[in-house]
Amino acid sequence: MMFSRARNRLQINQDDLVMVSVIGQISNPVGRLNPYRIGHDGIPRVLPAGGGIAINQRIGDRCVGLAGDHIEPGVALHNNDREVTGGRKGPNLALITYACIGNRARVIKGPCIGKWGMVTGKHGGVDHVLVDFPTPVLKQLQIGDRIQIYSHGLGLRLLDYPDITVLNCSPALLKQWGLRPTPKGLQVPVTHLVPAALMGSGLGKSTAWRGDVDIQLFDPAIRRRFRLGSLRFGDLVAIVQGDSRFGPALRQDRTTIGIIVHSDSSVSGHGPGVTPLLTGPATRLQPIYNPDANLAVLFDLRALPPAKPYRPITSRPRKISQHTPMPVSARQRLPPGFN
Repeated sequence: MMFSRARNRLQINQDDLVMVSVIGQISNPVGRLNPYRIGHDGIPRVLPAGGGIAINQRIGDRCVGLAGDHIEPGVALHNNDREVTGGRKGPNLALITYACIGNRARVIKGPCIGKWGMVTGKHGGVDHVLVDFPTPVLKQLQIGDRIQIYSHGLGLRLLDYPDITVLNCSPALLKQWGLRPTPKGLQVPVTHLVPAALMGSGLGKSTAWRGDVDIQLFDPAIRRRFRLGSLRFGDLVAIVQGDSRFGPALRQDRTTIGIIVHSDSSVSGHGPGVTPLLTGPATRLQPIYNPDANLAVLFDLRALPPAKPYRPITSRPRKISQHTPMPVSARQRLPPGFN
């Protein structure tokens, strides 16, 4: 089915919304004291993770099976400024709260000053806001460059659907999404259905405004059944029996629609991250399949690569090396007591 580019006629409270500028710096990747991440299979791995600039990973690229852990496509922003009022993390908490998917972002300091990008996700825990730029720009950006986001979307409501809650979503995304009103509810294009029982890291929060919840991909049969190996950055997905009004929760009569924001992980309970956008009664919020339901297509960011299934690195067969006896000549050269 071809993706409809016709803008929907949803009634929103456009005149009530306030646009506010927020800012962040391109963050450093942060290393842990121990470089190893222990996978759910018990194997330690040293892999790139979040933060910094992912030069060869953008919206539309696959997010499963990379040689990485919680990879954030494009650039990751963190506000390191301090204010004389409020908490120590206040400026960054404002950044991750105010930024909405589909907001425009402009480089205001650094060699790429004046270049425009788009907010594509929020990564909880590290509290990063993710922004996509064209690849030539990603190659020139520098750690520490300042990027200003034109936040627009807090307080957004669907006037004809008061029982559907909007979170982390800009009016621009709603207009481009191709949402289709019906007598029974609102049809929403998505690429995948995700059972809420698979959701892991991110559960337990009292708000869904500051991050994401991870999809666990460790069960091969479920991964194949729901085609989760073909997930891409920027895919719009439906969490079936998911409720995100007051933090992520499982409820049989609810549905949450979100966007894939970071890659999978080998660590138990972790996987591709989903930032919620819409949540409501399952009878009113109706996901419909569309393979092009991805930010790359909605905003003409780039050509969308084909969706292909990949296996997480923990699911790939490992070749077990057989012990080879040490040659006699080598044993003879060992110091006494080592043979």
